[in-house]
Amino acid sequence: MEHHINQCAPQKSVVTTNDIDEQAHNLTQWQQVYDQVSNGSFYGCIEGLDYPEAHLFKEFTQRALRQQCNIAPESIWLGIPRFSDQSKINGLPVDTHEFMCRSSDCDFELMTPEQFTIYGLVINKQILFTMAEIQGLSLKSLMSQGAERLSTKPMQLNQTRFMIESLINQGELGLHTALQQDMLSTLALNLLTHESSKQEVAPSYQHRLAVVEKVKEFLHDYPQQAVTITQLCELTFVSRRTLQYSFESILGINPLRFLRLTRLNNVRRQLKQPDQDTPISVIAANWGFWHAGQFTKDYTQLFGENPSHTLKRYQPAQP
Repeated sequence: MEHHINQCAPQKSVVTTNDIDEQAHNLTQWQQVYDQVSNGSFYGCIEGLDYPEAHLFKEFTQRALRQQCNIAPESIWLGIPRFSDQSKINGLPVDTHEFMCRSSDCDFELMTPEQFTIYGLVINKQILFTMAEIQGLSLKSLMSQGAERLSTKPMQLNQTRFMIESLINQGELGLHTALQQDMLSTLALNLLTHESSKQEVAPSYQHRLAVVEKVKEFLHDYPQQAVTITQLCELTFVSRRTLQYSFESILGINPLRFLRLTRLNNVRRQLKQPDQDTPISVIAANWGFWHAGQFTKDYTQLFGENPSHTLKRYQPAQP
């Protein structure tokens, strides 16, 4: 069959940034917050294609991140790491034979390592379910526990990665948008219906997750309140050992590091606000960093620049 280059084919977009907040905002219609977890300056890139009822992308992030995500409304997201290496969804490790799946009805959290690349397909939920019904296919619940990670044959995942790369980099030689979108719907259905299965979750998982979520909820409600590990143990009704194990198994970091990283990321966001005129030392103290020298050292180590440079970079140029 002969295919002609079609001007209606979607055009590839490439967006790069050195700012994690910009990276979080560069995914079409997503609502998410990125916190940097590993040390050093950040670089991120998103290559993507937009369709009327779908979005296809490849995202690269240089630093380890904690990503709090909610995808575009009325959609299904499939996430396939380029290499399954230490990434987690909702505290569950993703293995080499697994891909991730979430509905827009469910917020989720990703922990991603350094030098991480993930392929993403976001597709309209109704389009997907209608196509499944036409083909006599049954889609399992995509919102229940265990559906965060679905397993399939490694060969099928590799074929999917290859197809996404081909679409992003070659546009399948200019195939019409509708044809490309049909290909993506078929790709999603193949993953979701051909021998995919939910992964088992350890009985202790819910308790560990509940401990972490309780702490996160408290820190969200009282972001600048001084807190000790003893207080967090009392809040969650667990021992120090259980608290630490819960954080390390769900997030891969201990509770003190989580607290420090969360607050350093929040300091940075405040420094980036336009017309910021509050002294850096006051902002730091408000977030629990009372030792100016140690704060500057920790901040510089995490973000690869000192706080005064962050403040200067994001303030409007003087006339």
